[in-house]
Amino acid sequence: MGIRSVFDGGEMRIEFEKYGIDSKFIAMIWKHVFVNLKALKEEEWEWDWEKQVPSLPSLAYPLLHSNFKNKPLSSSLHSVFHSSDNVTTKLLIKLQSGAFVEAVIMRYDTRLGRYAGQPRPGGLRATLCISSQVGCKMGCNFCATGTMGFKANLTSGEILEQLIHASTFSQIRNVVFMGMGEPLNNYSAVVESVRAMTQSPFQLSLKRITVSTVGIIHAIKKLHHDLPGLNLAVSLHAPAQDIRCKIMPAARAFPLGKLMDSLQEYQRNSLQKILIEYIMLDGVNDEEQHAHQLGKLLETFEVVVNLIPFNSIGTLSQYKPTSEEKVSNFQKIMRGTYNIRTTVRKQMGQDINGACGQLVVNNSPGNTHPLTDIEDLVI
Repeated sequence: MGIRSVFDGGEMRIEFEKYGIDSKFIAMIWKHVFVNLKALKEEEWEWDWEKQVPSLPSLAYPLLHSNFKNKPLSSSLHSVFHSSDNVTTKLLIKLQSGAFVEAVIMRYDTRLGRYAGQPRPGGLRATLCISSQVGCKMGCNFCATGTMGFKANLTSGEILEQLIHASTFSQIRNVVFMGMGEPLNNYSAVVESVRAMTQSPFQLSLKRITVSTVGIIHAIKKLHHDLPGLNLAVSLHAPAQDIRCKIMPAARAFPLGKLMDSLQEYQRNSLQKILIEYIMLDGVNDEEQHAHQLGKLLETFEVVVNLIPFNSIGTLSQYKPTSEEKVSNFQKIMRGTYNIRTTVRKQMGQDINGACGQLVVNNSPGNTHPLTDIEDLVI
């Protein structure tokens, strides 16, 4: 039948309708699966559909048994890595196909953040960095994931299952699509998964979900209509088309001028700030002239620029990280000359290869993509 996950909402609805079962019961199934699994570690899972999900129509149980047998999820948690400070947890998740993806949990104390000069209210919170594809076809040569090439799109259910696995470790409040893959190249599944995240049983706020893209222009134009209120992050990484093409080969298909036009339209329609991600590569895009170019490019936008220290990807690296002094100078130009809010990403999880741009999986544990808590950037 081909349903990979019980959380593949569209496929589940089609199958339920085929057997004359009211699709309202899908939400009940999701709630029971989520609540039961959240309370247990995976090695404690013993699953019986009739026992764990009671009160379904009798026709639903044969359908669940035939498609999912005695397994509530299609994926399994292969390995878990905790950073030495226990702030970051990396999950290596094995899909039904045998492929692997990674998700990273980043924990923050809200009270340590400041906004408008004042301490933030609240307490501990956790952000989940999630994958949308196995591998990536964008080929950014500063990112280890690009060395994998593109392997497969995840279904909406496989995306949601990362959130379920993570929820057994932490209460997830924010989700960022900044793991493996280009989310807007898997548009339908990403949109469906985000919509599901805002409903029962997940109940996340759309303003706490961020999708990052290298700049898929035609998809950006649809995004606000399909997910109004979603946060958009753009991996710009250079202020000029020639530099973008050098470090991001896919940029040839998305000329900078047309990309900026699409972002103007997006912002005009959404009235939301856009997060601009900018990786700092020594001698490539980190000079004063680049800061001025970037400032002029963005001065008519409402944006937050997040400067990202480059993380080594081992023997794959052809770049060196920018010095702290140059990063600081770049930030001062953006703030002082152009009055653009500019932050420097706090790196987390480097000791478990869980920092920005390090994610790569070759049938064994790899690495992924966090950031300073998104809530501190886009609000």
